Amino acid sequence: MMNVKTSAVLRKISGQAAAYAVMTLLAVIFMIPLLWMLSTSLKARWEIFAWPPQWVPEAPQWQNYADAFTKYPLGRFMLNSAFLVVMNSLGVLVSVPVVAFSFARLRFPAKRPLFILMLSTMMIPGQIKLIPLFTMYNRLKLIDTYWPLILPSFFGEPFFIFLMVQYMRTIPRDLDEAARIDGASTWTVLYRVVLPLCKPPVTVMLVFSFLWTWNDFLHPLIYLNDFNSYPISVGLAFFRGRYSVEWNLFMAATLVSIAPILVLYFFAQRHLIGGLSTTGLKG
Repeated sequence: MMNVKTSAVLRKISGQAAAYAVMTLLAVIFMIPLLWMLSTSLKARWEIFAWPPQWVPEAPQWQNYADAFTKYPLGRFMLNSAFLVVMNSLGVLVSVPVVAFSFARLRFPAKRPLFILMLSTMMIPGQIKLIPLFTMYNRLKLIDTYWPLILPSFFGEPFFIFLMVQYMRTIPRDLDEAARIDGASTWTVLYRVVLPLCKPPVTVMLVFSFLWTWNDFLHPLIYLNDFNSYPISVGLAFFRGRYSVEWNLFMAATLVSIAPILVLYFFAQRHLIGGLSTTGLKG
């Protein structure tokens, strides 16, 4: 009997060890591009295309990072991106809970068709909307301002609304009824009762909003013309010259630009994974 239990424990331990070994190997493989970027950012220009390639430079060129900031105003570009992130995050926090609460909790005519119509907009490629939106913003004289990059978030993102609706439907309606018996209004029920219980979808919403805004290249390129207004996603493109690319400076600037994303994921990964596992899967 003891031998059976011992063998079962050993099989369990060996299975876990094999799983961790495989995951560690995959993590190392996925880290290779990032490590190569770090290696390239510390090389002199003549070392970048040396053969056989060297992972560790003979003399790390830390000056490349300073040169990258000197060549172009990366600090200004990152501040511009940070401003867009804050404004878009504020926009989704203002608009998404209101729309999601309406679909999840309130009763009004054509509620289901409107919800389906809202979801159907997710199937429209963003590139199709570029020309009509550009024409509209141009007539409103908003081109070369941040408004075209900020205003859409204040009108709700269908993907975020869907996640929030699905999660709100899992919250018992008894809480709403108890609050209304105590004299709470609809806004009080939303902001004092329901929304504080929606931390998982709110975390997912904020993280995705940060990633989409920080990495967005196409829309700033179309709506902005002022060099000093560009976000970091567009600013990195200036390191690509017409005939050559300074890969060491380009990699240094790229690593600096993805640092906020890595920090965000490091601190938010537990909430993000938990939010994704509990959001949109119930109800």
